Amino acid sequence: MRYADRLAELDSCMLSDALDNLGLPGAVAGITPIWQGARMAGRAVTMRTVPFDGRRSTRHLGAAALERAVDGEIIVVEQVRPEGAPPAAATWGGLLARAAVHRGVGGVVVDGACRDVDEIRELRLPLSARAVVPFTARGRFVEAAVGEPVTIGGVTVEEGDFVLADGSGVVFIPAERVDEVLAVADRLAAKEAVMAVALEEGAQPSEVLGRTYEEMLHDR
Repeated sequence: MRYADRLAELDSCMLSDALDNLGLPGAVAGITPIWQGARMAGRAVTMRTVPFDGRRSTRHLGAAALERAVDGEIIVVEQVRPEGAPPAAATWGGLLARAAVHRGVGGVVVDGACRDVDEIRELRLPLSARAVVPFTARGRFVEAAVGEPVTIGGVTVEEGDFVLADGSGVVFIPAERVDEVLAVADRLAAKEAVMAVALEEGAQPSEVLGRTYEEMLHDR
């Protein structure tokens, strides 16, 4: 089974727990789907945008990442902005989304804003972002790098790392640690499945969710 398929069987919460167990960063809050039910899993293709600085571009931001991505990969966008400043413009929109669907991109994660939500929802492209705005990137943001490491919510993401995004948030897993993280996540998921059955069968919550549950992330 492909890594993306194995990740898709889990969720961001379980993977966050697995990362906690291993002492690894990777879970990011505040980046959520722009349409209900959108989720994605796959390898990252990275790009960074920065505030417009007067440079002339020969292509719109995002075009190079689209041409770099192969089937099922996730485009991960860092939108650099002053610390504490809200996203001032979108770095992904309808035409880019249409091209992404046509090229088989698995989804897009934007640490910043996107626009054209209605169109993206109709296209069924999974997209998670920090904000939605109507403002274009043209004259406001330019593409600074594609394929280089980016920082998303304080987490360093390299091209080829793994991504899962769902309704709870986004998780990034270093490519060299994915087997280890998946093994821990599978073990934790199996334990929680047993607990879920016990609760559904009427067991007392304090019995099921006792000390064992509290200490579960410390198990190795």
